[in-house]
Amino acid sequence: MQKTEQETKACCSTGHNESESSITHTSDHAGELKTYRVTGMDCPSCAMTLEKGLSKTNGIQSVKVNYASGKMAVGAESDDMYDAIPGYVKKYGFEAVPEKPVNDSHVYNVTGMDCSSCAATLEKHLSGNPDVQSVRVNFSTGKMHIAHTLTADQVVKEVQKSGFDATPATLRNQKKEDQKAERKLPVTTISGILLALGFLGSFTAIPEWLVTAFYAAAIVIGGYKPARSAFYAVKSRSLDMNVLMVTAAIGAAIIGEWFEGATVVWLFALGNALQNRSIERTRDSIRSLINLTPSEAVIKTADGPVKKDVEDITVHEIMIVKPGEKIPLDGEIVAGMSSLNQAPITGESLPVDKEPGDKVYAGTVNESGSLEVKVTRLSEDTTIARIIHLVEEAQEKKAPTQAFIDRFAAVYTPIVFILALLIMIVPPLAGFGAWGEWFYRGLTLLVVACPCALVISTPVAIVSAIGNAARNGVLIKGGTFLEKAGAISAIAFDKTGTLTEGKPKVTQVIALQDDSDALVSIAKTIEEHSTHPIAQAVISYANERNISSQAGSQFSAIAGKGATAVIDGTEYFAGKPKLFSEMGISTAGIDERIDVMQSEGNTLVAVGTRDRILGLIAVADTVRDITVRSIEKLKQSGIGEMVMLTGDNEGTAKKMAAETGVTRYFAELMPEDKVTAVKKLQNEGKQVAMVGDGINDAPALATADLGIAMGGAGTDTAMETADIVLMADNLEKLPHTIRLSRNAIKIIKQNIWFSLITKLAALVLIFPGVLTLWMAVLSDTGAALIVILNSMRLLRQK
Repeated sequence: MQKTEQETKACCSTGHNESESSITHTSDHAGELKTYRVTGMDCPSCAMTLEKGLSKTNGIQSVKVNYASGKMAVGAESDDMYDAIPGYVKKYGFEAVPEKPVNDSHVYNVTGMDCSSCAATLEKHLSGNPDVQSVRVNFSTGKMHIAHTLTADQVVKEVQKSGFDATPATLRNQKKEDQKAERKLPVTTISGILLALGFLGSFTAIPEWLVTAFYAAAIVIGGYKPARSAFYAVKSRSLDMNVLMVTAAIGAAIIGEWFEGATVVWLFALGNALQNRSIERTRDSIRSLINLTPSEAVIKTADGPVKKDVEDITVHEIMIVKPGEKIPLDGEIVAGMSSLNQAPITGESLPVDKEPGDKVYAGTVNESGSLEVKVTRLSEDTTIARIIHLVEEAQEKKAPTQAFIDRFAAVYTPIVFILALLIMIVPPLAGFGAWGEWFYRGLTLLVVACPCALVISTPVAIVSAIGNAARNGVLIKGGTFLEKAGAISAIAFDKTGTLTEGKPKVTQVIALQDDSDALVSIAKTIEEHSTHPIAQAVISYANERNISSQAGSQFSAIAGKGATAVIDGTEYFAGKPKLFSEMGISTAGIDERIDVMQSEGNTLVAVGTRDRILGLIAVADTVRDITVRSIEKLKQSGIGEMVMLTGDNEGTAKKMAAETGVTRYFAELMPEDKVTAVKKLQNEGKQVAMVGDGINDAPALATADLGIAMGGAGTDTAMETADIVLMADNLEKLPHTIRLSRNAIKIIKQNIWFSLITKLAALVLIFPGVLTLWMAVLSDTGAALIVILNSMRLLRQK
C-alpha cells in the first residue's frame, strides 16, 4: 500500500502518536483503509464526534479521525460507500476530501540549470504545488528528489514551467541520455558575433541605429534563456543571478549603455556555458560507473544460448560469460574458473582468481576462462547499482561548510540588493552626482550581489572528491565524512581480518623425530576430517607443498584439545601440547621452545603418539603484505598515530605491532573494550577513525569520529552502516582516501577565500567608479568558473 502524506512526514518526526500512524494501515476488514482530509474541526472533541457518528453508519466498517493531522481513515464495504463519505461528513458540519496516494520520493535528472540559484527557483516553484509533498534539487549533481501525487508527465511539465527539463533518473534512461549527443543552438556564439559586429561598426561610418540594433539583437538572443529563467524566479519569489543579470542588462539599455548591456549578456552566457561543460565533467564521474555494466547478457537455456536485456533477467538464470567480457549482473559461479578484474568495484589493482561457488559482481571483467554464472541479484539491486545510488545520495548531502555558506549567501544577496537600490536613489537625491552615474553603479552592484562562486565552492569539490573515491573502490557517505576524514589525526585498526588475513596459516614446522614432511603428512591425515580453522591451515600448508595424507582409520575428535586417528596400526594424536601432558608424556625438552613460540602469537599443534611427541606445527594469523605498505603511506600522509586493537596477549600484540608498523597497541581487549580504547584516544584530543569489518566492530565504529568498514563489496551491512566503505577486503585504498579528503578540504578553503576576496574587491572598486558592468560580470562568472576548475582537480587525483 502506498504511503500517505502523514507517513511521509512521520519519517522526519518522532512526534507522531499511535492514532496518527494507525490511519495508514490496511483494515482488518474486507476493505482497504482510505484516507480523507477533513477541514472545519475546531478541537479534538470535533474529531471524536465525527468518529462516533460515522462508526454508527451502515456500510462503514471502521473509522479513525485524527484532529492534529486533520486526517480521517475509513474502511468501508464498497467503493460506492467510499464515494458517499464526504456527504456523510458534511452532515456533521465538516468537509472531507479524498486524499491522493503519495508516490515515494522519485528522482529526476534536471537539465538547463545554470547555477545553484536555479535549483532554489525550481524548489520554490514545485513547493507551491499542492500535489507536491517535498522536493529537493541539487545543482551539483543535476538531480531532483520529489514526493508527489502527480504522474511522471505532470512532474516534467511542472519542471518545464520553471524553465528547465526533467527526465526520470533510471539507469536505463541515464544510459540513453549519455548515448545521445544533444545539439543546441549556439546562442552564445551568435550573441558574440552580433556584439563584435556592433563594436566594429562603432568605428566605421555605418548608422548609429544599426550599431544599436546589433547590440540589441545580441542582448535578446544571448539573454533569452536568462530572461526566461529570471521570469520563473520572480514568479517563485526567488532572487537569483538571472534576475540580477537581466535587470542589469535592461538597466544598461535604458540609460543608453547598449555596448555594456550586450557585453554583460554575452559574458554571462559564455560563463554559464563553460560552467555547465565543467559541471558535466564532474557528473560524468558517476555516469562512467553506470556505463560499466553491459545492457545485454547471454542466458543458458534448454534451446541454447539466448541474448536478453539485463532488465528482463530473473534471479537463478544462468549467464554465459566469455573471456574478455564484462559480468552483466551479480551472481555466483556454477561452472568454470577464471581471473576477474574487480577494479571497477573494489579498486584492487590485481585480478582475483575465481572458481565455482565464488561471488562475482556486475561490471567486473572476465580475463581468462569461460564462466557460467547463476544470477543472484536483479539489475537494480547489483552491487554497482547500490554503489551508484549511495554515491549520488552522498554527493547531495551538505557538508557543514556548505551549509554555513548557504546560510551566509541567503543573507548576503538581499542585503547587497537593497544596498544597490539605495545607491541608485540616495546619493543623487542628496546631490552627490547625477542620476545616471549612480544608477550605473547600482546596476554594477546588482551583478555583484549574487555569490555564485561562493555558493558553488564547496559542493563541486565534494562531488568531484566523492566521484573520484567511488571510481577507486571507496564509498564516502557524504561531505560531512569527507571533511572528517581530512581532519583525522589517529586511526585505530581492528587486528583480525583488518591488519591480518583473518585466516590462520602455518608459520613453522619443527620435527623432533622424522623429517618435517612426514610430520605434516601425519598431521594432515588426522586433521582431514576436521573443519576447525587450525586444521584447515595445516591441510592448506600440506596441499601447497604437495604433501599427501596417509591411510587412516578410527578418526575421532577430542573436545577442545585435538583429534586422533590410527595410521598403520599406531594411534596418532594432533592437538594442544596440554593434551600430551595429560597423557603423561613429558615436554621437558621443548617447554622453553613452546613458551617462546606461544609468546610470539603462535598457536601450537603438537603431533605424536601415546609414547612421545614427534614435532610441533606453529599456526598464526599472518599480516597482509598490503597492510605494511598502507600503514607506511598513511604515516607519509601525516597521520600521527596508528593504533592496533586486539584481544591477543601482550607478547603477541607487541610482535604484531612491530610487523605491521603501527605506533601503538591495546592488547587483551574484549569486544566492548574496543569502545573504551577509542574513547581514550578521543580524550587525548585526537580525531579518531576506526577501521573494522563493519559488523563485529560496530560499537567501536559508531563511537569513533569516523567509521571505516572494509570489504564492502561482499558485506551489505558495511555498505549501509559505515561512514566510509573500502570495497576491497584490504587497506590498499585508505591512504588515497585520506589524501583525497585532505586535498578536498584544502581546495574548498582555496575556493571560499578566492570567492570572498574577488567579491570584496569588486565591491570596493564599484564606489570610485572603476568597476564597469562587464568587469562585474567577468568577476562573477569568471570566479565561478575558476572555482569549478579548481575543484575538478580532485577528479584527476591518482
